[in-house]
Amino acid sequence: QLQLVESGGGSVEDGGSLRLSCAASPYPTRNYCLAWFRQAPGQEREGVAGINANGITVYADSLQGRFTISEDKAKNTLSLEMNNLKPDDTAKYYCAAGKVLVEVGCARVNSWGQGTQVTVSA
Repeated sequence: QLQLVESGGGSVEDGGSLRLSCAASPYPTRNYCLAWFRQAPGQEREGVAGINANGITVYADSLQGRFTISEDKAKNTLSLEMNNLKPDDTAKYYCAAGKVLVEVGCARVNSWGQGTQVTVSA
């Protein structure tokens, strides 16, 4: 069974940067989708970005240009580079694995990480 473990969250000031990592074991090898979701207190979980086995990436419209999703297959790691962070980006960020890349993230998610907290102060 695929296990996902996030790291890299923390507290930064408005305009700061963070890099989240997700260690996947075993790393998927074909027909997969990996994604980042986030959930702020009192809000529904939302897609942030996704990448599929062909390297195609998708982003939430409001985040494109500030966030970059990437994977390092040699290190079995999915990453999310977040720049120019804003207080509205404060949320718990989750790594997920699914079957199909959709407009934002993955559909048919079958594995979730435990999440890592990102807090951005004004």
